[in-house]
Amino acid sequence: MSVAAPLAPSARAVLRERGQREVFCGLTGIVWLHRKMPDAFFLVVGSRTCAHLLQSAAGVMIFAEPRFATAIMEEKDLAGLADMNEELDGVVTRLLERRPEIRTLFLVGSCPSEVIKLDLPRAAQRLAAQHPGIRILSYSGSGIETTFTEGEDACLATLARSAPVTSGGDGVALIPELLVVGALPDIVEDQFERLFADMGLAVRFFPGRSSTDLPAIGSQTRFLLAQPFLGETAAVLEDRGALRLAAPFPFGADGTAAWLQAAADHFGVDPLTFRRAIAPARERAKRALERHREQLQGKRIFFMPDSQLEVPLARFLASECGVELVEVGTPYLHARHLAPELALLGDVQISEGQDVDKQLDRVRAARPDLTVCGLGLANPLEGEGLTTKWAIELVFTPIHGFEQAGDLAELFARPLRRRDLLRI
Repeated sequence: MSVAAPLAPSARAVLRERGQREVFCGLTGIVWLHRKMPDAFFLVVGSRTCAHLLQSAAGVMIFAEPRFATAIMEEKDLAGLADMNEELDGVVTRLLERRPEIRTLFLVGSCPSEVIKLDLPRAAQRLAAQHPGIRILSYSGSGIETTFTEGEDACLATLARSAPVTSGGDGVALIPELLVVGALPDIVEDQFERLFADMGLAVRFFPGRSSTDLPAIGSQTRFLLAQPFLGETAAVLEDRGALRLAAPFPFGADGTAAWLQAAADHFGVDPLTFRRAIAPARERAKRALERHREQLQGKRIFFMPDSQLEVPLARFLASECGVELVEVGTPYLHARHLAPELALLGDVQISEGQDVDKQLDRVRAARPDLTVCGLGLANPLEGEGLTTKWAIELVFTPIHGFEQAGDLAELFARPLRRRDLLRI
């Protein structure tokens, strides 16, 4: 599991566990990234298992020609009986001839280079020289090196390194620019853009809807993280001189308001202008949450580590829906990025990493009203009479911002309603 930046010390006691994990690998991020950047293509260098995983997770048949594929390694490749660089060159050449609309090609390692016997970063450099006009990059989606959502982090970090650099040479002061970092559904991106415009702020999003539309990054860049799992990406931006605006993440009415206010405060937006800009949407969000508060109020919820969304989602449920948090587990706790969330979370048990057997013992002992966990654990727990929520659904569903606040609460309320109906 990668550590992208030094962590600020925290007085909070955190239970740190290192044992067997139950999470998807970073390849899964391709499922939403290939939809976000329609002019990009993701070529996984991996096994048939990797190909089946992607096809199943995306729900896309290969004959539909999606914007991802797998260059399947055979036994002769792993045994060193074939020149994998030569074979990869042939696959890439045929792919680019068949799909001339590709502007950025990501070579995605399914395992570390030592396992697949191929240096993908070097291969990407060689192929980029062979195919001018097409950006060819590489990153690792290996389950050994990354967890579920860290695949997006690795992809965006690689993309950020290829973005143009700005500097204020000759004493010219650069005008600060706002950048929202993290893949968001287009509808959510449009909503945020309108809110920032009503505040009088221009904003760009990274990644954008084109893989070639990269912002210039430098000391003038001010960025808000839209996702809590982008540690490496944030480190790349900060190395360029960009400044991260600390804020809670935009989940729920209050979380979204605080996230927007961080930008408003930094750019000197008039407080009255800010309140007028967000008031209608915030009020709609609060009304939408009221419909689910009765179902969620006082319910005991246990988060098992899965996506790194756990801490901000726990804050949302506790502060805006009245739930009681039994334990909040996360694969990796970036204390600096999550400091605003942790300050709002109150006194609750936080666990980092996973020892799945020990954590399951705690779930069985606590018997919470709802356990948020991965697919592989949900069915066994349901069989023991425990109500579960698939954590992966929280990644694939639009949940950011004011307009999605009610939908986010409903994702947690729905399994509780189902449980109550089945008891009748």
